[in-house]
Amino acid sequence: MLAVAAVAVAAALAATLLVTPVYEARSQVFVSTRGGGSTSDLLQGSSFTQNRVTSYADLVTSPRVLVPVIEALGLDTTPDELAESITAASPVDTVLITITVEDPDAARAADIANATATSLATEVTVLEKPEDGASPVQVSVVRPASPAEGPASPDALLNLALGLLLGLAAGVGVAVLRELLDNRVRDEADVARVTSSSVIGTVHHDDRAGDQPLVVHTDPQDHRSEAFRRLRTNLQFLDLDDAQRTIVVTSSLPGEGKSTTSINLALALADAGSRVLLVDADLRRPSVASYMGLEGQVGLTTVLIGRAELDDVVQPWGTGALHVLPSGQVPPNPSELLGSRAMATFLEEAAQRYDVVLVDTAPLLPVTDAAILARLTGGALVVVGAERLHRQQLAQSLGALEAVNARVLGLVLNQVARRTTGGYAYYHYDYSPVTGTDAPLSGRRRLGFLPQQRGSRTGPAYRGSRMDGSQSSVSRGAVLQEAGRRGTGTR
Repeated sequence: MLAVAAVAVAAALAATLLVTPVYEARSQVFVSTRGGGSTSDLLQGSSFTQNRVTSYADLVTSPRVLVPVIEALGLDTTPDELAESITAASPVDTVLITITVEDPDAARAADIANATATSLATEVTVLEKPEDGASPVQVSVVRPASPAEGPASPDALLNLALGLLLGLAAGVGVAVLRELLDNRVRDEADVARVTSSSVIGTVHHDDRAGDQPLVVHTDPQDHRSEAFRRLRTNLQFLDLDDAQRTIVVTSSLPGEGKSTTSINLALALADAGSRVLLVDADLRRPSVASYMGLEGQVGLTTVLIGRAELDDVVQPWGTGALHVLPSGQVPPNPSELLGSRAMATFLEEAAQRYDVVLVDTAPLLPVTDAAILARLTGGALVVVGAERLHRQQLAQSLGALEAVNARVLGLVLNQVARRTTGGYAYYHYDYSPVTGTDAPLSGRRRLGFLPQQRGSRTGPAYRGSRMDGSQSSVSRGAVLQEAGRRGTGTR
């Protein structure tokens, strides 16, 4: 609104400065009649002049009056052109005629007004003169014109005031129209207009997000870290059985933050004691390995084509509770590979070995990868980028999941503007780190993410061996030798 009003005021100011100033000059004449001194003669003369005044006013702009003016002043114009700058008016019930002239030159405007009044007096006398006597009508100049001290137009103050009022009115209209037409998703209320699925996490905007993509690891006390821990808690309350602990994380469009959400959620789950496998199944534009500083040339695709086992290419990160499976080399047929029997077998095996399997995959609208994987897993978390996604796009992406009977576990609003909403404001809580996990073991058992007692999964003895204790057909060291990723992979 203020922007539109400012533009309107600027336009009014520019128009005021660009328009050529116009000056006004006014002369006034008095119409009277010659007659006897009796009362009846005076009344008849007054009635006669009042009836004639209107005609005399119309006569002002006639060529008969203006041609002498042009000749007297030596003006380079025609009577019709000069008439456009002259107006004549007679107040009701008077015998006065006011002649107004507008001209860019103040002195010339006054000269034209005076010359027109003189010419009118002359022509009226000639027109009203009878054949055998003097004219009974007399026109006298009672107020000669003088040059104006300032221009009559443009009126700068009036123009600016009108520009401000019109600009504010237009700004209100634009704001209302924009609000009606702009259907971007900004908050939970916008999500509720599209779907009944719950928003189980909200991550607020932070200008430092680009410099701290792994905020749960680099700054555990940051408000975004706390948001991911709340997301972890809400996710644990979902009704997930053993077969549904494999979760797809996707979005509608690129750039909504699905990969950073996957990584930070995996870190938060691992910090709570769960054994987590993070799989980069975005075989179009993989980014997990790049964010986490891992070798990404071997990974999921290597397993799916049978050139390695899961134990050979999975890479531990941090303290060991979190393991990461990069995407591997980008294949020419991502959708077919992700929908293959090998992928289903891999997901079943991963679900048996880990408490939680998070699968970061491609956006829903450009490709079908996420819908294919969501059907094979316990469901999908849909990341919604605030101010980036439109409501119809969100409806289309959720419709793609519904079309394959995939479960939507919930939505995560990302990059939400931090502002007071519904009477509540967002505050930062400073605290000191505490020892131990922030979720009691009994709580994790109740919520379904208790570390399982299947195989020997933790500790240094696990790396480089299969879950049943036998040696893998392709050793972990051989697969990662070229990448130089021996050891724990701890950052």
